[in-house]
Amino acid sequence: MPVKVLIPTPLRLYTDKLDAVEVTGKTVDEVLKILTSRFTQLHRHLYSEDGKLRSYVNVYVNDEDIRYLRKESTAVKESDIISIIPSIAGGVNVDARAVVEEVQLSNEEILRYSRHLIMPEVGIDGQKKLKAASVLMIGAGGLGSPLGMYLAAAGIGRLGIVDFDTVELTNLQRQLLHSTKDIGRSKLESARESINDINPHVHVETYETRLTSKNALDILQDYDVIVDGTDNFPTRYLVNDACVLLGKPNVYGSIFRFEGQVSVFCTKGASASGGDAKQGPCYRCLYPSPPPPGLVPSCAEGGVLGVLPGIIGSLQALETIKLIIGQGDSLVGRLVLFDALKLKFRELKLRKNSECPICGDQPTIRELIDYEQFCGITPQQDNGEEEQQYQITPEELKARLDRGEDVFILDVREPHEYQICNLRGYLIPVNELPKRVNELDSSREMVVHCKLGGRSKKAVEFLRQAGFRKMKNLVGGVDAWAQRVDPSMPRY
Repeated sequence: MPVKVLIPTPLRLYTDKLDAVEVTGKTVDEVLKILTSRFTQLHRHLYSEDGKLRSYVNVYVNDEDIRYLRKESTAVKESDIISIIPSIAGGVNVDARAVVEEVQLSNEEILRYSRHLIMPEVGIDGQKKLKAASVLMIGAGGLGSPLGMYLAAAGIGRLGIVDFDTVELTNLQRQLLHSTKDIGRSKLESARESINDINPHVHVETYETRLTSKNALDILQDYDVIVDGTDNFPTRYLVNDACVLLGKPNVYGSIFRFEGQVSVFCTKGASASGGDAKQGPCYRCLYPSPPPPGLVPSCAEGGVLGVLPGIIGSLQALETIKLIIGQGDSLVGRLVLFDALKLKFRELKLRKNSECPICGDQPTIRELIDYEQFCGITPQQDNGEEEQQYQITPEELKARLDRGEDVFILDVREPHEYQICNLRGYLIPVNELPKRVNELDSSREMVVHCKLGGRSKKAVEFLRQAGFRKMKNLVGGVDAWAQRVDPSMPRY
């Protein structure tokens, strides 16, 4: 009898957009092999060249990670659900007695936090813990917005924010810390102003810098809880490793289109009440290595529902508050998955990996590393004439079109992006290119473009392998065209 395999959003491009597939098989290995034989493009995203499951893809049977069962040999039955979970960008060491004795609440604060104070789970002591606590937010964007607003409203005494970006119009669909008047301003300035408007009792410390291996330990060490609101894998692994080395709890969240993930990674187990808290895995226990660069689209390319970071960021704020006041069951050892389209929450068990290179029994990582290199991201270099011959700037394309040259424009974006703006090109989404390459004429001069240039670069590389030679990648994509050639074209 068939079992149901749940397909996450990033991989639905390779399953004809299906979110679930029924497959008949007796083991996980058998089910996945049948699945990838049915959807051949899915195979390379699940398996490496040596035929092994990739380390950045986890497989669960119901709520159990197969790595801690019988791996791919794990037996399945009709009622089982197999989940494919690819990577998508504890407690607090506070002496509770000292907090209760030393921290005082003014009459204005007592009135402000009165709805907390009348809850026995919080009360005066819990509110004092919140006032004594320090929380560092990595990012003041989509996840950082609800985090900053709710942590400030809750009365966190010291709130640190790391960000180096400026507010853009495209941010305002989801980043509620910022408003239209803030466009062009530093996100840190805008965030500080918004937080102070919410609660002037919160001391805001800002770090307008990129978090790196050189500064991470210095910045993180003075905070009780670290909340990860990053949108890229190098920073996510950096934050994880720094938290493990410093013994800090890491409240994790990630978002993509309509889906989100939340957990708490805490390997030391210190608690806000002064006792021992539950110890659990770190991010590397869940995802030992990152996906290849470009495999998982960013929000800029894949999009995100505006309300989704509000939901996931609010859950991160909730977990942070619980850790500080020492109440409830934290998400240590648990991963929550949220599907906004179906309005469903699912929970999976996470286990500490004894072979984890940073929090395992015999760790090999004892200091921060080069995370760009670890994630396979290399500095852009001039690859000489061979690379340049497959590139074209918006200005160069405009000149060729003005001269009336016969240039075939291939648009490798998605149909809904084409509707926003286009260069009247021939549309073949990049993931459909392998099976539709026969629609293209290799004898014609061709310019390939997407939104920013990343997907079209992959398309050009594929076409080169397929024997095409007369094609160029539009550097900067249609976004650069709109900025530098045709300002009347909508940007997104």
